[in-house]
Amino acid sequence: MSFTGNLLVMAGCYFYILCIIIFSGKLDDKITTRKVSRKVLHAFIGNLPFIMPYFTGNMFPFIVAFSFVIVTLLASPFSPFNPIQEKMKDLVDITDEGHKSGLIFYAVSYSILALFFGVHPYVVASGIFPMAYGDSVAALIGESRGRHKFRIFEEKSLEGSLGMFLGCLLSLIIGMRYFSSIYGFSFSSQIVPVLSVSFATTIAEAASPRGTDNITIPLLGALTFLVTGGGP
Repeated sequence: MSFTGNLLVMAGCYFYILCIIIFSGKLDDKITTRKVSRKVLHAFIGNLPFIMPYFTGNMFPFIVAFSFVIVTLLASPFSPFNPIQEKMKDLVDITDEGHKSGLIFYAVSYSILALFFGVHPYVVASGIFPMAYGDSVAALIGESRGRHKFRIFEEKSLEGSLGMFLGCLLSLIIGMRYFSSIYGFSFSSQIVPVLSVSFATTIAEAASPRGTDNITIPLLGALTFLVTGGGP
């Protein structure tokens, strides 16, 4: 693909991200809670690895991901530019609902994985899908159905951890089916890596202090995937 082609894919990514931010921000209390809005943003931003096969270099997906670092920083309480926060009120409101630095950490993890594995998006997906879908399911189930509590650094529930595992497993199965059709590797060869990542990231979600799971889950997920022979 030409340089212009990569720019067009980048433009498509930016348009997608903008649409998700606007959509998530418009989910007001009459429709759902801000917590759900935040998880919608988490989940749908996590779909970007599906677009990455159309890039021809790591730098292009990295630029997209790092741009999100800047945007989330400006929308956070750490922003030095209050007028910019006013213009990004929807994203600011979603950020305020959760850990103040959580979305920033998420974007940083995305950027690290994109920088090193942008042309191997199945590796990026192995870290991002557990965060996008597993963690989102864990939070929603844990809050609504969590009855059996435990604590490592903060209170969690067995129901939430089960949701984390199943969210990881299902999203990774779908992802590896997709990537195997593009890159030609056998889906059956991904079963052990997918299960390993699901177990490892479930433990990471349970053990990580609040907000840091946005770093530990993606990076541990990708590392576990590589160590257990994921990909071609």
